[in-house]
Amino acid sequence: MLSFDIGALREHAVRVDGFLSADDPVWQEGDPAPAAPIHATGRLSAAGSGRYYWSGRIEGTVAGSCRRCLTSLSAPVHEDVHFIFAETDDTEAEDPDVFAVPAAAHQLDLRPAIREQWLLSAPSFALCREDCKGLCARCGADLNTGDCSCEPEVDSRWDALRKLRGEAR
Repeated sequence: MLSFDIGALREHAVRVDGFLSADDPVWQEGDPAPAAPIHATGRLSAAGSGRYYWSGRIEGTVAGSCRRCLTSLSAPVHEDVHFIFAETDDTEAEDPDVFAVPAAAHQLDLRPAIREQWLLSAPSFALCREDCKGLCARCGADLNTGDCSCEPEVDSRWDALRKLRGEAR
């Protein structure tokens, strides 16, 4: 559960322990997709009149592809989170680091905050392994499985220097 009753929050803190599924409507096209539900834990409490504070952690796995060879992969995401929520009539609600809560709201929804932290934490350019050789720029062969049959490209701008050194092309 990632939505909490604001009336109850004013009286006492609550424990956050819920999941944000990969098919939740909070996700937008182009977001780095979680491979499985994201687990959110922590403590949510009132932090003054119309303000709330969540301190916790999100954990999940992002699905993607290697930036060099395009192999499918998954990468773990573990991030500590600290969010402030404020009612829209609060002056702090205009701060871009504060999540606005409508003044008449009865529920505090953590899903948009989790999505934002996920977008900041998920790796944009993951590698399948540190020594990934990628794809051949000419034929597209996966260089991790072996060399391709392409001839090495020679830059003709260096021909004058090769002649000085006595190298043949």
